[in-house]
Amino acid sequence: MGIVAALVRSAFLVNAVYSESAREYGLTVPQGQLLCVLMARPYGMTELGAVLGLAKSSLTGLVDRTERNGLVRREPDPRDSRAVRVALTGEGSRLAGEFYAETCRRIAGLPAGLGAAERDQLAGLLGRVVVDNAVPPVFLESGD
Repeated sequence: MGIVAALVRSAFLVNAVYSESAREYGLTVPQGQLLCVLMARPYGMTELGAVLGLAKSSLTGLVDRTERNGLVRREPDPRDSRAVRVALTGEGSRLAGEFYAETCRRIAGLPAGLGAAERDQLAGLLGRVVVDNAVPPVFLESGD
């Protein structure tokens, strides 16, 4: 299999696992992504839109829906009185932690047929591709 097919098919594989996990936690994929990003810290709307790759209107709708579900809240930005930051609520933090841990567990199982050295090599190579392409930190390090 060539590099293009391997990368595209692996993206589909990871997305399918992510989608299944989100569905089981009562989340949409964008809501799951939002919660995982906010695990690190609150974000301003502009910065959040850039990290998630969403237009302002799409991001506003996503935050509105997730806020109605009690998972995020808007709070004043201490650096700019005209702006708001989006932060996890207590329930959002709890759900994000559970969703994140389960999603990591499932994704970590995908290369189960590889040995430890092969897994390290794969992680190193994929990590270089991510860094070289300046992919924002939309998912925290899971520690494995």
